Amino acid sequence: MYKRKIIPNLNCGLDLIGEVLYGKWKIRLLWFINEGHKRPSELQRKIPDASRRVLNIQLKELEEHELVTRIIYPVVPPKVEYNLTEFGKTLIPVIATLGQWSDEHEDRLRDVILKQVVGSDLDDALIS
Repeated sequence: MYKRKIIPNLNCGLDLIGEVLYGKWKIRLLWFINEGHKRPSELQRKIPDASRRVLNIQLKELEEHELVTRIIYPVVPPKVEYNLTEFGKTLIPVIATLGQWSDEHEDRLRDVILKQVVGSDLDDALIS
């Protein structure tokens, strides 16, 4: 298991939220769990670009940060469900606000991201 060698800098709220939400799929996982998609297979269908392994790692980290709880039902095959904790539910309005901001600036954000992607492809082509 991976063990950190450097203690994270936790001097301000932005450092703290970065530690908790750092991970490509964590915000989406929290959002979809809040929307009622609680089983790992449902979450996998909602985020098909992510591997099952990565989703499991990020769900485990969210659980360690006390944002979600995992319930394992004693049936065969085992059934697992994730739920937001009360603490995790406090993040939903923040995520909704970020989503709204993104929706309001969708065209500009898309242009900036595509320029970056196309620019890196051109750089790679020039180097080759």
